[in-house]
Amino acid sequence: MSNPGDADDTPLTSIEQMAAYLSVGCKPRAEFRIGTEHEKFGFRHADLTPPPYLPADGQPGAIRDLLAGLARFGGAPILDQENPIGLKQGAASVSLEPAGQLELSGGPLETLHETKTELEEHYRQVRSASEGLDLGFAPLGFHPMAARAAMPWMPKGRYAIMQRYMPLVGSMGLDMMTRTCTVQVNLDFASEEDMRRKLRVSLLLQPLATALFANSPFTEGKPNGFMSYRAHVWTDTDNQRSGIPAVMFEDGFGFERYAAWIIENVPMYFVYRDGHYIDVAGQSFTDFIAGRIPALAGITATMGDFADHVTTAFTDVRLKRFLEMRGADAGRADMMIAQSALWVGLLYDDPALTAAEALLRGAGWNDAVSARAAVPRMGLDAPWRGGKLRDIVREVVAIAADGLRARGCHNAAGDDERVLLTPLQAIAEGAPTQAEYWLARYHGAWNRDVRRIFAEAAI
Repeated sequence: MSNPGDADDTPLTSIEQMAAYLSVGCKPRAEFRIGTEHEKFGFRHADLTPPPYLPADGQPGAIRDLLAGLARFGGAPILDQENPIGLKQGAASVSLEPAGQLELSGGPLETLHETKTELEEHYRQVRSASEGLDLGFAPLGFHPMAARAAMPWMPKGRYAIMQRYMPLVGSMGLDMMTRTCTVQVNLDFASEEDMRRKLRVSLLLQPLATALFANSPFTEGKPNGFMSYRAHVWTDTDNQRSGIPAVMFEDGFGFERYAAWIIENVPMYFVYRDGHYIDVAGQSFTDFIAGRIPALAGITATMGDFADHVTTAFTDVRLKRFLEMRGADAGRADMMIAQSALWVGLLYDDPALTAAEALLRGAGWNDAVSARAAVPRMGLDAPWRGGKLRDIVREVVAIAADGLRARGCHNAAGDDERVLLTPLQAIAEGAPTQAEYWLARYHGAWNRDVRRIFAEAAI
């Protein structure tokens, strides 16, 4: 979520200036941190429907009530036009996705063990704040029951603009906003070259991550034919700002090339001024810089506007002042920690990164795009360079394990971070993915009653 209250009003004048903004993310390896973000659907225990922002029809349980309950644990409220829409909790924050999906944007932490502790404490707080509200929360990639029209909308100015614009550029943008939940990990880079290496490895392996963490096989109470319906939704949300851009694989790609791509190819959503969002959805950021947008007459583009615009690109791996891995469905707590562990192991140890590059030697943009197109429906059986994605799971997880071992970060029990890869190691040996597990439950113990997923997936 962008934070326009911290906007930089420095006038925007050049591509080099935008590239310099991104390059501030370069930092010494000793300062590398791990930031994990994860979302979950709220539901009313009484009827499994999604809770509204405000109480309705005398029914208990609303998202604003939950935020009030979470405030007991400390933190400053985040407001949008006087409406509480989140909490700032030190370096972390709790925020709302468009339909009230509850997100924790974790703080920058040194170890994955700290990430695990952070998630567990957040879950404890959410469970406590939910007491007496008839609310539960379930991290799943796509809402398994509710129709799009049944999803509530949160009172956030940015989301109102997107709600209007999304149907103009894709058939599933409103589904992305209201009926999906994800988990992502945000990781650092040391230099432009380090960023480029990590970005390309993670883009090539993002389809594998989508398959490993697939957790959305149901839509409106029935199997939908997909392992990750969330990933399918992204194929027709807004293709100008999502997917795997070819520019990221071009010779000479770096901060300047990315800045040029994002202002020339990614349409705007809004400009934020004086506490209000100005709707300029679909307009060109380049035209904004040149003063050619009538709705923005007299408004000068700033570095804060560019920083906001960067947050409106939804590529499978997003470049900001760090890299965001965006390919995974939300899921079980151990799987969401494993998602962070996978990427930390692959990208934060130089020999592991080199080994991943060797495994992927010869693969390029066409391979990534082809796998990305097949993986929502086929999961680990999606084709990959003459075989299947399933064929490389064991080796990729082993490389990540080597990287985590090299980090040498131990918990109180003496375990290093490799222990957090356990669920992925099980899948590598033939255990089902989350989507496969839920489908087996549906056809077996649930007797085709998808409603039972809420009790079993609840945090």
